[in-house]
Amino acid sequence: MPPTLPLDQGLPSHQWLHLYTEASRLAFADRALYVADPDFVQPPGGSWMSLLDPAYLAERAALIGAQSMKVAQPGTPGALKTSQAPMPDQPEYGTSHISIVDSQGNALAMTTTIEDAFGSRQMVTTNAARSGGFLLNNELTDFSFAPTDAQGASIANRVQPGKRPRSSMAPTLVLDKATGQVLMSGGSPGGALIIHYTAKTLYGVLNWGLTPQKAIDLPNFGSLNGPSLLEEKRFPPATVQALRERGAEVREMNMTSGLQAISRGQAHGKTLWLGGADPRREGVVMGD
Repeated sequence: MPPTLPLDQGLPSHQWLHLYTEASRLAFADRALYVADPDFVQPPGGSWMSLLDPAYLAERAALIGAQSMKVAQPGTPGALKTSQAPMPDQPEYGTSHISIVDSQGNALAMTTTIEDAFGSRQMVTTNAARSGGFLLNNELTDFSFAPTDAQGASIANRVQPGKRPRSSMAPTLVLDKATGQVLMSGGSPGGALIIHYTAKTLYGVLNWGLTPQKAIDLPNFGSLNGPSLLEEKRFPPATVQALRERGAEVREMNMTSGLQAISRGQAHGKTLWLGGADPRREGVVMGD
């Protein structure tokens, strides 16, 4: 394949988007088959790290070619093939994120969810006067609605008593390997697309040298192992057409992220913190 151009006039190029969405298809295929509460589901190959094994990742990466695979099949990271079935795609809602760094350099990345607007529609009051309270969440919708596939094979993320649902929330702290210092905090609401929103911001800051705000402002993109998803009215027609020529089904749609991020920098020998807030939702950068 020809060399990829990561940014084209300030936007992700069609070459880079092709590689990213193909990698996304492979990752989401494995996610749908394997990932669920580890207290209930055995990891492939006897270890969850098998999904990150360099040899396995190289094997998966070798499947990416010049043309889109459209829908990727899950891999086999261990010696034994699973008897489980992939979980079908279903929508996820109702999340918020905040990133904070204090004057001592302590950092927080917190994503919280009640899963849908007003959660389970049940309010718990906090005192006898019933003057305040909080909504109970509805995390059952993070489980697979179907317990089995059409052939009767069990889906790993099916509903079971006492089981924790799979989540797409991705509050992220990036640390310097040598010093342990915090380099970045970030995250977003957005259902399954949280993974892509957060990855876009991390990649933009850490690989493209963008400020958090410029990385957040980039148009959103991704794939859940189906169409290539592009934020509507943000990419030039030539980019959309180039992806379609590679065989991808391209769907331009509203992709309302709510990214918040902070990164560490240096200026005049002093630590400088740069923040970014997503213009697509409520949110603001604040600091002393």
